[in-house]
Amino acid sequence: MKKVYVGMSADLIHPGHLNILKEAAKLGEVTVGLLTDKAIASYKRVPFMTFEQRLLVIEQIKGVSKVIPQTTLDYVPNLELLKPDYVVHGDDWREGVQQKTRQKVIDSLAQWGGELIEVPYTQGISSTQLHKAMKEIGTTPQIRLKSLKRLLAAKPIVRFLDIHNALSGLIIENTRVDTPEGPKEFDGMWGSSLTDSTAKGKPDIEAVDVSSRMGTLNEVLEVTTKPIIYDADTGGKTEHFVFTVKTLERLGVSAVIIEDKTGLKKNSLFGTDVAQTQDSIEAFSQKIIAGKNAQATNDFMIIARIESLILGKGIDDAMARAEAFLEAGADGIMIHSREKSPDEIFEFCRRYNQLANRKTLVAVPSSYNSVYESELIENGVNVVIYANQLLRSAYPAMCNTAESILREGRSKEVDGKMMPLKQILELIPGGK
Repeated sequence: MKKVYVGMSADLIHPGHLNILKEAAKLGEVTVGLLTDKAIASYKRVPFMTFEQRLLVIEQIKGVSKVIPQTTLDYVPNLELLKPDYVVHGDDWREGVQQKTRQKVIDSLAQWGGELIEVPYTQGISSTQLHKAMKEIGTTPQIRLKSLKRLLAAKPIVRFLDIHNALSGLIIENTRVDTPEGPKEFDGMWGSSLTDSTAKGKPDIEAVDVSSRMGTLNEVLEVTTKPIIYDADTGGKTEHFVFTVKTLERLGVSAVIIEDKTGLKKNSLFGTDVAQTQDSIEAFSQKIIAGKNAQATNDFMIIARIESLILGKGIDDAMARAEAFLEAGADGIMIHSREKSPDEIFEFCRRYNQLANRKTLVAVPSSYNSVYESELIENGVNVVIYANQLLRSAYPAMCNTAESILREGRSKEVDGKMMPLKQILELIPGGK
């Protein structure tokens, strides 16, 4: 029999997929190259189903003889291995991000006289609408809890943005831009103590208690599906941190970040301008151990935030703490700096990447904001958190609107600077 190759993501199987497989089966023995999570994440969002779940579905479809992993968006490695007579694909990849991939398939097949067969796009099927429907269905705490680790395994860097209420969560959930490399969006939400406190008119000194913080989280969780990393400041007393971990994990929050300071919390960007006390390595390690012992699954992550660079103690101190905190069971390290240049962060990255026990590395480029994500990737950063930009941009916009109304005696002048009411109603689930 002739050999036929079909590359598929197969996340949400619909009649279009089945039609392609039916046409492929008419040509010969069908091998499906099932794209891995990493391959899919290179040009669009991480799939709803895991690779193992998608594999189970495809193996049961009539006409499929064999399923193998396709580890890149590029078909060529699998094609050179199998040398199929035909590659079958929908004709919707002639334009857009997969256009170059299509041309590589044609060039590869030409080496042994293979042929690309393109099946007409199935009318009435919209992947965009299917994805929208999935979001409307929502998610479960268990699925959301696991999603951060899936993203870390699939993407070179994971991108988080600050929330301060449910509306900001919806902005993160739905904002997407098209780029030459494919669509880009935020991977999740940063439950910042600074933005939550500020939105409530309170100082960033842990004045907003945990119950109130959980209230904000619940509002966001109700209307979004993306993972959340929670900013727990110092974590409080070890005995209290244990309950915070249990609550966050139960809600479906993916990770908590705690900083190695004690006493009244002051924002790190004040540095040594205000009195700030760093916790001892031993005491903070015990807090990490207690938190890890309290969690019920292996999916929840506790990440240790190191303040050594903020407090002027240098990279040697930061590295000693990183090694100790990882040994205590931390699932990652967040390194912070208030320098305008990323140089000291990159030096820490270089040394951190050499650790035998290296785990997830988080950066928060608030002060050194000229750095590109591509530079962070080159230096081994796994998670970038834009920690307060949404709230900081909302405040001047609201001030300008308020001042304009007072100055003009009406609101017409600010119409062009505001989101249309219809658009904001459509953003909110059930608002239309």
